[in-house]
Amino acid sequence: MMRWPAVSSRQLLRVGEIWGLVLVAVFFAGCFSPAGPKPGRTKLTSRLIEVPVQVVGHLVVVETNADDDGPWRFLLDTGSSVTLVDPAFAAHHSMPGQTNGTPEIRVRDATGALTTLEPTIIPRLEFGEARFDRVKALIYDCSELSAHLGRPIHGVIGFPLFRDTILTLDYPGSRLIITPAGQAPLTPGSTINFDTDSPLPLIPIEVGDRTLLALIDSGNDGPLNLNPAGLNLSFASAPRPGATINALVSDRIQEVGRLADPLRIGDYVLPSPVIDLTDDLSSLGGEVLHNFAITFDQARGTVTFYRPTTAPIETPPRRSAGLSFAKTPAYWRVAGVVPGSPAEAAGVEPGDLVVRIDGETVEAWDLGRYRGQVTTASHIAFTFLEGDDERTVDLPIFDLVP
Repeated sequence: MMRWPAVSSRQLLRVGEIWGLVLVAVFFAGCFSPAGPKPGRTKLTSRLIEVPVQVVGHLVVVETNADDDGPWRFLLDTGSSVTLVDPAFAAHHSMPGQTNGTPEIRVRDATGALTTLEPTIIPRLEFGEARFDRVKALIYDCSELSAHLGRPIHGVIGFPLFRDTILTLDYPGSRLIITPAGQAPLTPGSTINFDTDSPLPLIPIEVGDRTLLALIDSGNDGPLNLNPAGLNLSFASAPRPGATINALVSDRIQEVGRLADPLRIGDYVLPSPVIDLTDDLSSLGGEVLHNFAITFDQARGTVTFYRPTTAPIETPPRRSAGLSFAKTPAYWRVAGVVPGSPAEAAGVEPGDLVVRIDGETVEAWDLGRYRGQVTTASHIAFTFLEGDDERTVDLPIFDLVP
């Protein structure tokens, strides 16, 4: 049964250095069941439904055919226990008066300010020929997420929405495959059990000779986010400061490095993966997940990873311009500068405003394009706004983690 989150909810605003953009993820701890309508049924008009998706910087964006006012785009987040919809989508589709008796949810944002999230009921969400009725959701302003992905995003689809289906998230094929729950899965690959008492997919993984639980988090475009407590890790490249990570009421500097030990997910091995050290729950982000088609069977409590070969999955160097950003259509504000980077030597500081990249306005640079430039270019020219003047700085791209 889907449940509303309790007031112990927390919100994280991640400023991702990897591709220099902000990602938003909302997590909720604790829950209760309010009086009122229960979530409705799932209806599949075919025994196998394919839905095309866009993979944007290792994040999965899917469109719903809700009405003629769309398209309405949603981020698919297996690391979220709830579904979020933005005010515009809620205004078009909410069921008035259906959440009487359900309290609003108060969360604290990255600045420390309290934000209230209003509950709502969406009468219908459709993805291809898959229909989900009376979907419980929270109303959340997705404008920041939209700006940073470079396209309108109208909500976040949480993992429990697919509880009555078998869901395959096929990154290489840029598609979802949805089949009825209870149907015998036909997907080959390596099957791992997860605890169905949790609303989220937590699976055992191996780092070297240690086994730990990790969240499958498609709402995070990063690598293996690893809590090092009790693991006695060894590194091929020692952790070093990376991005500015903005979490709750305080900033922290990302610690990113390369393990000497392999990461094993079922039968698949990443020999020496890049990781981001975290104080939170360990998780597999999109940088790892994009190698696979992943099938979630919530009724059986299994997840199956598949790729055509079991050959080791090599992790390329982590390249960086030395900057992390908060993005708007008009400018990108520098959120952090990597210590010791060419950007720091050039005098770039947090709060500086970038208006052009390689001579083009920042509006022309969405997440995927910028990521590709960081991956392949030797230099990137950033034009900064300084009062009424502009200054262009040509910054070399370097290996943050070899």
